[in-house]
Amino acid sequence: MRAEIKRVAVIGAGTIGASWTAWFLSRGLTVVASDPSPEAPALIRRMVENAWPGLAQLGAVPDADPANWTFEPDPVRAVQGADFVQESAPERLMVKQPLLAAIDAVLPADVVIASSTSGLMASQLSASCAHPERVVIGHPFNPPHLIPLVEVVGGAKASAEAVAAAMAFYRTIGKHPIALAKEVPGHLANRLQAALWREAVHLVAEGVATVADVDAAISEGPGLRWALMGPHLTFHLAGGEGGMQHFLDHLLPAMRGWWADLGRPDVDAALGAALVAGVAEEAAGRDVRALAAARD
Repeated sequence: MRAEIKRVAVIGAGTIGASWTAWFLSRGLTVVASDPSPEAPALIRRMVENAWPGLAQLGAVPDADPANWTFEPDPVRAVQGADFVQESAPERLMVKQPLLAAIDAVLPADVVIASSTSGLMASQLSASCAHPERVVIGHPFNPPHLIPLVEVVGGAKASAEAVAAAMAFYRTIGKHPIALAKEVPGHLANRLQAALWREAVHLVAEGVATVADVDAAISEGPGLRWALMGPHLTFHLAGGEGGMQHFLDHLLPAMRGWWADLGRPDVDAALGAALVAGVAEEAAGRDVRALAAARD
């Protein structure tokens, strides 16, 4: 697979694609972005302008140029001359599958195509491609210009070389890529998020706590530890000098009891309305843009 990457094609320039564009530019890469929406260039411009001060603080390379991008609405033309493709089209197989096939048909076989899909599998996406071996998942966490994690999955059809090339590229541009050994719907991090949120919704539904207090139970508690260590290493520390083995011997029985009591909520209209109202109360008048700015 191609080792030297200087030009990246970002196919699909919504929120994720525009954020990817900002990060690629901060790494000194040339970007050509593509999207069928006439609003896409303005979105990219806003994203890059808003993100650039933070990216500069985070250590943008000295020759990084926030203007080093062009826009081409036709994805087939946009990938011409690209050394790497980051696809971030809408999360629908009926959209992504023919799009990737069209891109694959015109690219040299040594160019990796990575999809930002949050839950679809690489073997599904590459089913119509002439070179399915170079199609991988390169799933970022939102927003990609700030969050280091990228999940790389090859699945049944991608080559080990393509996975290794994607891992090397993401690592080179300052990301923290992890390679999944097998395909599962939702990949890894989203499944972990889904498991936690399911119980968070259950606790609201059962009247155990408000939406705001459920959120605080994470953001003011284990979330602070999780920003530094994952669940396994965190519980290794919880075991004290005996580490994980002590945790398993002495704390796992209680944990098993909690597992058995975890909920499976049905988010009907009433519960959905309660979640919406709870989030509105927690936001206290701050709109989504203000909340995102505070988070960033």
